[in-house]
Amino acid sequence: MTVAIRASRLLLLAVLASLGACGKAPERTEDKRTVMVHIATAAPSSGMQLTGEVRARHEVELAFRVGGKIEARLVDAGSEIRAGQVLARLDPQDLKLAASAAAAQVAAAESEVATAGAERERYAGLLARKFVSQAAFDTRQHALNAAQARLEQARAQRSISANQADYGSLRADFPGVVAAVLADAGQVVGAGQAVLRIARPEEKEVLVAVPEGRVASLRQAEKITVRLWSAPELAIAGKLRELGAVADPQTRTYPARISLLEAPAQAMLGMTASVSLDAAPVAALVVPLAAVGDNGQGPFVWVVEAGKLRRVAVRVGNFRADGAEIVGGLRGGEAVVIAGISQLIEGQAVVTRPAPAPAAQR
Repeated sequence: MTVAIRASRLLLLAVLASLGACGKAPERTEDKRTVMVHIATAAPSSGMQLTGEVRARHEVELAFRVGGKIEARLVDAGSEIRAGQVLARLDPQDLKLAASAAAAQVAAAESEVATAGAERERYAGLLARKFVSQAAFDTRQHALNAAQARLEQARAQRSISANQADYGSLRADFPGVVAAVLADAGQVVGAGQAVLRIARPEEKEVLVAVPEGRVASLRQAEKITVRLWSAPELAIAGKLRELGAVADPQTRTYPARISLLEAPAQAMLGMTASVSLDAAPVAALVVPLAAVGDNGQGPFVWVVEAGKLRRVAVRVGNFRADGAEIVGGLRGGEAVVIAGISQLIEGQAVVTRPAPAPAAQR
């Protein structure tokens, strides 16, 4: 009986303790996440900037007009050449033999003409005395005509062989600069195979690759400025001369050539240059690229208001080197989260921390 009473008291105490615990509300603590924010500001009018290479407007690939083994290459890449200068030579042995064979064929053809001519004269005398028929004389006349035709053919072949012997020396037709060496001494090349690429430095231009989203801006640009990386203080006026109609299948960019209207002496072939296009001011805000997200329902950013996150749908204009242009949905001066945006939720309490300067971010 005593044991039963003691057990009842213990059970009563346990029930009272549990009731007391249920009546006391637990304290809730809300963890606040620290986020890095950037204040949305007006996008500066920086225009468009492209990077390219200084090239000659006219570049020609020189090749031998006959095949053979290259005996010597007399110039290197970057060498300045003059008109008529010998740039490379083929092994002349085979060409000399071909010229000798052609000369021998001419001598043989001349002998045939002499023999056929003598025969024709003899038959002409016999025909006058009625010793041979007219048909026999005509046969000798036709033989003489054929011999004379073979002589003309042999002489033409001799001229061709003489030209081919001269073709064994690759000469420059105009002054220029050797832009590239495509074959070297000891290599066997065929007729028409490129050996050297020659650039004419009279007219210089910059070759750039234009993204497909900037093609229209390049066409409409009223002023183009080119600056050399080796001499950034020089501002060279440029003009769009050529814009490719087909994009490169690998980079999906369009090749464009910007002519240098007054190329300075410092602008040497192969130098790196930047091409800037003047643009009108853009009515947009700029935010870092990492601040813009898209989960399949359109671009958005996270904005911090009163210590809580709010998701804002935005319209993006252009993507620039310094960020993305926001043309709708965002107001100037709003704090935009620029890191970890995929791990945030609507209404989450956060603590903001200003983003470092762009130079420190890179």
